Amino acid sequence: MGRNKGFFSHKWVMRLASLVLAILLFAYVNGSKNGFLRQNTRNNNENSALMSNKSVTLKMPLDITVDNAKYVVSGYPQYVKVRLSGPSALVTTTSNTQNFKVYADLSNLSSGKHRVPIKTSGLNSELRATVEPKNIAVQIQPRRTVNVKVSVRLNDRNLADNYQTGHPHADVDSVQVTGAQNEVRRVNRVVAYVVVPRDAKDNLQRQVTLQALDRNGQTLNVVIWPTTTTVTVPISSKTSDSSSSHSGSDSSTSSSASSDKKRVQTQSSSSSISNSTSSDSESAATSSSQS
Repeated sequence: MGRNKGFFSHKWVMRLASLVLAILLFAYVNGSKNGFLRQNTRNNNENSALMSNKSVTLKMPLDITVDNAKYVVSGYPQYVKVRLSGPSALVTTTSNTQNFKVYADLSNLSSGKHRVPIKTSGLNSELRATVEPKNIAVQIQPRRTVNVKVSVRLNDRNLADNYQTGHPHADVDSVQVTGAQNEVRRVNRVVAYVVVPRDAKDNLQRQVTLQALDRNGQTLNVVIWPTTTTVTVPISSKTSDSSSSHSGSDSSTSSSASSDKKRVQTQSSSSSISNSTSSDSESAATSSSQS
């Protein structure tokens, strides 16, 4: 009696198993190859992005290098445009941090009008910067400081009709005004402008910003120190003032009447004394005649 052959001894089973293994091996090898290609493609793309060039335009504040204790500069823009070009990674980083400076150097210039170039500093050497405008016109003037008295201007048009304002008082008598010499010369007064609200019924206190004005009332471009002052505005009722006035008038009338009465009494007493003296003189004369 012959032995039964095992399951894997059949040729068709072995062939089928070989086919499955071949398919699995093919799929594994092909998948690994595609993954490797995708990884290489991704790395190449990233490297290309890092190595590519890029341009961006930034709005940057303009710094002025000058002796601020001696001069005042006017006429320059507060911001300028800077176009950066270079490697994409550097441009992006610099655009986000803006860790560079845009400036105009006036340190070696004297008073007058000048045209100066705008420069940059702190940029990576691989970046190229183009500034717009490339040059600016500035005016340098000597700095001047003067003392000016503070005046208070009230706007009480909205105050209720039965109330009135008194003489306002500012806690600062005078201030320092500093600026370009030509601008400081135009200063006519320094004003603390106070608007009195309609519902004000008692002494009003307001902290207000001081303004330097010329003869035409135009605000001047100067620096004021201190910049603010506290203004006290007395506010009173017209009714109470009127009552006080009437009371004073009545008192004055009474006092006048009392004075007149005393004057009349004094005159009457003087007349009596005069008459008595006259009678005594006549009696003496009669006696002498009879003698």
